[in-house]
Amino acid sequence: MSISKNQLKTITSLSQKKYRQKYNLFIAEGVKVVKELLNSSFEVDLLFATDDFETTISSDKIIRISDVELQKISNLKSPNKVLGLFKIPDEKSLQKNGLTIALDKVNDPGNLGTIIRLCDWFGVTQLICSKETVDCYNQKVVQASMGSLTRISIKYLDLENYLKEINLPSFIADMDGENVYKSELPKEAILIMGNEANGVSDAIKKLINNKISIPRFGETQETESLNVATATAILLSEFKRNV
Repeated sequence: MSISKNQLKTITSLSQKKYRQKYNLFIAEGVKVVKELLNSSFEVDLLFATDDFETTISSDKIIRISDVELQKISNLKSPNKVLGLFKIPDEKSLQKNGLTIALDKVNDPGNLGTIIRLCDWFGVTQLICSKETVDCYNQKVVQASMGSLTRISIKYLDLENYLKEINLPSFIADMDGENVYKSELPKEAILIMGNEANGVSDAIKKLINNKISIPRFGETQETESLNVATATAILLSEFKRNV
C-alpha cells in the first residue's frame, strides 16, 4: 500500500504548529521514539512503516511502505523504519509541589527536547513553558526528547501570571546571580531558565529575587555564556544533590 496524496499533504502540513493544532496530531520518527510513544498513554493515529518494523498494533493503524517512500516523508537524514502520527493529549492539571522547570521564551527545538530529557533523568515531572517557547510537538523537539516526552507533564501558560500565583520559592538562572555551589537550594522550587540570546525577560526578573549562576572557572573568563540546556543540567544536578 502506498501513501495517498491526502496523507502526504497532512504529513507535510504537520511541520507547522497551526496544522498540528488543527488536526490535533504530531509526527514522531524512528524505532526508539515511536516505540516509546506506542508503549505510553499517547494514542497512535497512523503508522507508516517498512516491512521490517515489528509491532503488535492493529493492522488498520499501519500502512506498509517502501524505504523510498519513507525517505520522501521523513525529515531525518537517515530514516529509520517508521514514521508515526500521534494524537496530542490533553494537558494535565498543574502540580503545585516538587521541583518544576519553567522556560521563558526558549526558541531552539533541540534545547527544549534536551531539557525534556533532563527533566526525565532528574525526576522532574512538570515542565512549564511560556507561550512564546517553542512547541513541544515540533518534530525536532519530539526527536530530541527521545521518548521522554511521554513521561513529562508540559504546560504552556502565561509565565508571569503563573509565577505571581505559585506559592513556591523561585530561582532565576542569571549570570549575575549567587554562585550555585554556595547556595542553599530547597527540594521544592521553581527553576526559571531563559531565552538563548537574552536570558530571562525583565518582566520575570522584576518578580523574582532569587538569582543563581554557574561560575566560570576558565583562566581567560571569556566564555560569554552556557547553552541553556547545558546550564539546566548543571543546575538540576545541584538542586538534586541533597535529595
